[in-house]
Amino acid sequence: AQKLPANPSAPDLNFNGRVALVTGGGAGLGRAYSLLFAKLGASVVVNDLADPEPVVQEIIKAGGKAVGNKASAEDGDAVVKAAIDAFGRIDIVVNNAGILRDKAFTNMDDNLWNPVINVHLLGTYKVTKAAWPYFLKQKYGRVINTTSTSGIYGNFGQANYAAAKCGILGFSRALAVEGAKYNIKVNTIAPNAGTNMTRTIMPEEMVQAFKP
Repeated sequence: AQKLPANPSAPDLNFNGRVALVTGGGAGLGRAYSLLFAKLGASVVVNDLADPEPVVQEIIKAGGKAVGNKASAEDGDAVVKAAIDAFGRIDIVVNNAGILRDKAFTNMDDNLWNPVINVHLLGTYKVTKAAWPYFLKQKYGRVINTTSTSGIYGNFGQANYAAAKCGILGFSRALAVEGAKYNIKVNTIAPNAGTNMTRTIMPEEMVQAFKP
């Protein structure tokens, strides 16, 4: 680790000419990611099932380039197609979309289990899989996946969420190995923030204190 160069600070980063796709980009952390990529020069695809347009307009008003997309992350082909149609390429994928369906395992059923697995784990796979051929062809790709301390350490009432998030961690490690020789970097982050999703499990004062 001592031989590694220091990470560049944000002012030194430049994504001019790059296209970044952020799932769940219409609010919370996804919005913050979208705005930052645009600020650093990337063209941004703001994917959100609810409403990506406010973030798209925020980017455009600030002088950036962005388009919205309302496809489900489970339809990775449609999500990535939005980037190709709008900008002709895709360089960066941030798999951020997520939901919670918390319940003690005793009371959990398939209606609580499946949506969480599908949005987090399947959605991450589908979007990354759709972008992968473009990454291979251009010998460049960056993937940021989202895990959680619940997946790493476990948390009461979150067996579904923990399983999905731990699955994403293993998935990311495997892809990092496969992608290395093609200049495809795959990393995983475990952020903590006050968002509409975490509002269901955090006291309101913590939500406000940890707003992205």
